[in-house]
Order: sequence, then structure tokens, then C-alpha cells
Amino acid sequence: MASGPGCRFLQRPRLIKVAILGAGSIGCFVGGCWQAAGLDVRFVGRKSFADDIRQHGLTVSDYDGWQRTLAPGEVDYRVDGDSLADAGIIALCVKSGATEDAAKEIAAYGRPGTTVISFQNGISNVEVLERHLADRFDVVRGMVPYNVAYLGDGRFHKGVAGVLYAEGGPETRALANSIGESPAALKLSDDMLGIAWGKLLINLNNAVNALSGRPLVEQLLQRDYRRVVAASQREGLRLLKRAGIEPAKVGAVGPALLPHVIGSPDWLFRNLFMKAWKIDEKARSSMADDLAAGRKTEVDYINGELVRLAERLGTNAPINRKVVELVRKAEGGAPPWPPLALRREVLGR
Repeated sequence: MASGPGCRFLQRPRLIKVAILGAGSIGCFVGGCWQAAGLDVRFVGRKSFADDIRQHGLTVSDYDGWQRTLAPGEVDYRVDGDSLADAGIIALCVKSGATEDAAKEIAAYGRPGTTVISFQNGISNVEVLERHLADRFDVVRGMVPYNVAYLGDGRFHKGVAGVLYAEGGPETRALANSIGESPAALKLSDDMLGIAWGKLLINLNNAVNALSGRPLVEQLLQRDYRRVVAASQREGLRLLKRAGIEPAKVGAVGPALLPHVIGSPDWLFRNLFMKAWKIDEKARSSMADDLAAGRKTEVDYINGELVRLAERLGTNAPINRKVVELVRKAEGGAPPWPPLALRREVLGR
């Protein structure tokens, strides 16, 4: 049974069968919290995670000290696609580059009529899913606003505040009600495209964090890193305005103010904004994790989304294009960038 106070959540009836497809750091955290809340959860992912959880169980925790542990025998973690066959909801948490393969897997094994929620970075994943699945599945846009760190031994830690988002509908409403109060609570919205763009503007920090080679808090405390992020956000906001796209507010700061907050002087940022944001020392970006593990990053689905938007508009996005270029070099083994050097390389000043 799940340990700690809050085991009362396990008394809720298990009405919804959920499959977490792509159960890595985000998927294991979300699925672990949902199972602790009483949902019937199956995890589908890599053999390395399956072996780890089979040995250690699954522990989920957050920055407020909340923690739950599921024993090895309580966690249904599989590596085969046919595990999707009896799910009423599939929460898709694969990396953006694997979206098309995941869609084909869902099409082959999923039950027609199943709701597929994309909890992925970027904007274009839903278009890929709809191209493959819209005739037989209900594709729903979702959003994860926080970072999850894999700490080893089956432990997954949420280091940043926030709740999940998804489009409203009968299935997602029932899912949100079943989850209830939880570190992986689900909030419904009728403006998920706006929320997705708002989240992407925040996620522009991921690439800078990865290039810095530093933990998230340490990177954010360096203004030269933040000035690169702020410049990429300003460029993104100009492109979105030109395209007639209005990004939604995600978190405490609205899109228009975000670059001003991120680029503010150290005394203001440290004493006001960093104290207001709940980020602990374990937090790091998923892009930094990918670089550390030698995996291809999702930069094409974050900064690269703005580069492609600029191309569609017949203009350019030089700052975000430069960041994409540097991350690709880092994927090939280039060393981390010090703050001043990165600012000068990207901004030219």
C-alpha cells in the first residue's frame, strides 16, 4: 500500500483505467500520484525503468515534503504496446521526437474511442497525433508546467510548483474528479492552445539551463543566462503577435511581463521573484537531463517551434535559431557555456 498520511486516497473506487505511455520521469511521477489517489494505473515505458521499479518500487515526492511510496508488487510497469488495449485514457508522456511512433503504437493496440492526452512539450505534437488517430481516438491537448527529476532507485521528485492542464470534456472531467487534490492534480481549460504557447515561452529557459550545465536554481541566479532567456522570450512574443496568437498566462507571471521578470537585475530577481517561485535544489530541466544522458533533446519542439513559426511568417528568429544551433552542438559533446560567454555568443553583446 502507499505509505504516509494520505493513504485515504486509496479508498476511492477505481473507475478509470489509465495507461501512462512513455513512463519516464514525468510519466512515473504523474502515474504514481494518480495511483496514490486511487486510480487504476498501468505504466508503459523503457526496460531500464521497469527493472528499477521492480527492484525498488515507485516513490514520488515534491518540493513541499509530500511523499508516497508504492511497493514493487503494486506497480504495473510494462514495456509492450499491447498493454494499452484495455485503457480508457492514455496519458502520452513520450519525448516529442517519438510522437509519431507512439501514435502508431496507440493505433495498433489502443481501444477505439479511448481518450489520448498529450502531456508533451511543444505545440505540434497534437497535430501529429490527430493525423494518425483522430478517426478512432479522442485526442486531447494537455500540459505539464513543472520539472520532475529522476533521483534513482525508483524515486521521482517534482521540484517546481504547478498543476497539470488538459482540455475539458467528459473523460478529462471524470479524470480530474477522480484525482482530486494531489501534486499531480488536473485542471481543465478551454484555451489549451494558448496555454501551450504560454508554457513554451517559459520552457525557453530549458535550453539555456541545458547549455549552462548547472542546476536550475543556480542557473537562474545568473543574470547573463537570464538575459538570453528573456531575449528569446521577447522574440517569441513578437512572432506570436504577428501571427495573431495570444499566449495564456501560465503560473504567476503573464506572458507580456515574463521577459521583464526574467531579465530583471539580480537584486530584484533574487529578493522578489525567486522567493515567490517554488523551486528546490533538486530541480533541473528535462533538456539538461537529456544532454547528461547523451540523448537527443527536444529543442526542435521548443525553441525550434518559434523558428518554424518565423519561417511560416516569412521572417526570422535569430536568437532562438542560435540557441537551437548551440544545443545541437552540445548534443555532440560541446562543453557547458559560462554565463557571459553564452550571452555574448547568442546576443552579440
